Amino acid sequence: MDCSYYGARRCRSCRWIEQPYDEQLAAKQRRVAAVLPELPWRPAVASAEEGFRNKAKMVVAGTLDEPTLGILDPRGIGVDLRECGLHDTRLQAALPVLAELVGRAGLTPYSVPDRRGELKHLLVTVSPEGDLMVRWVLRSTEPVPRLRKHLPWLVERLPVRVASVNLQPAHKAVLEGPEEIVLTPRDTLPMRVNDHVLQLRPRSFFQTNTEVAARLYREAAALVESASPGSVWDLYCGVGGFALHVAAPGRSVLGVETSEQAVTSARLSAREAGIEAEFLAGDATAFALSSTAAPELAIVNPPRRGIGPELATWLERSTVEHVVYSSCNAETLARDLALMPSLRPVSARLLDMFPHTDHHEVLVLLTRRATS
Repeated sequence: MDCSYYGARRCRSCRWIEQPYDEQLAAKQRRVAAVLPELPWRPAVASAEEGFRNKAKMVVAGTLDEPTLGILDPRGIGVDLRECGLHDTRLQAALPVLAELVGRAGLTPYSVPDRRGELKHLLVTVSPEGDLMVRWVLRSTEPVPRLRKHLPWLVERLPVRVASVNLQPAHKAVLEGPEEIVLTPRDTLPMRVNDHVLQLRPRSFFQTNTEVAARLYREAAALVESASPGSVWDLYCGVGGFALHVAAPGRSVLGVETSEQAVTSARLSAREAGIEAEFLAGDATAFALSSTAAPELAIVNPPRRGIGPELATWLERSTVEHVVYSSCNAETLARDLALMPSLRPVSARLLDMFPHTDHHEVLVLLTRRATS
């Protein structure tokens, strides 16, 4: 079994941990550069080798008396990874307490082979200050009263700031469902990143490696400052990490994101920090194509599928002078760049957001070529 995403140094089954980290990073840089050989690569940014994950995404299996928190083997049987060395040590300390709560609150683990049970996943995020957001993914609302009853027991033992239930009734490989029930008075987890505090709601996306995410935002902010634009769009803005880092007096900043929860988080973060930035809920491509004007600089941070032909073509034909592209997929990045020949890559850097895996994060600055 390959647990390359959750494995630890002690996990002999993980094919990545067995390779020294500096060799892993060099090999990852070679693979990405082979896909994008024309980019002006700067030295790669390394991560901590252990304890870097701020989020534990645990499949819950086993029994009430002996639950497992981790992954499933090929038979659908739980493999416990509570001691995974990739997790922040505060997550490691929290997981045994959360496992004990399974039995106390009668949260019957869901059995994939039998299609029975209630508790499917446990999602735990830790902030740099050590506060926790805990989310239980349940098949129905039946266990919710018991969770509410035992929540005081939990908060006496762990620094839980936000606790919620996500409902996922379907028997399919989808981590969570669309409905969230918040159980605590507070519904946001403050994540301090560099000099900014990002307010995360339960269904808001945030990078799983806080330190490398902080470096990514600093790098992007430096690239934006080098271009000195008067206006910036942050497309696929998430909770506003890039937008908040590049905001400056005299510069208009607009973020666009499909997730309304993420936009709510971004607006709250900007308001509490006194930063002038606007955030809209909507599709990034549709927003750009319907706009009558373009910014001087656009930041794009799409999912693995990339920005796609429509947005790439719009950027190519627009008056946008600079693009900062943050990509987690070198193949789709190469495809998108090929559709924007007028935008010349002037800087590229690999940031190892996901050590011990084949995943990567690449940050590229593009500048429009001078016309003759």
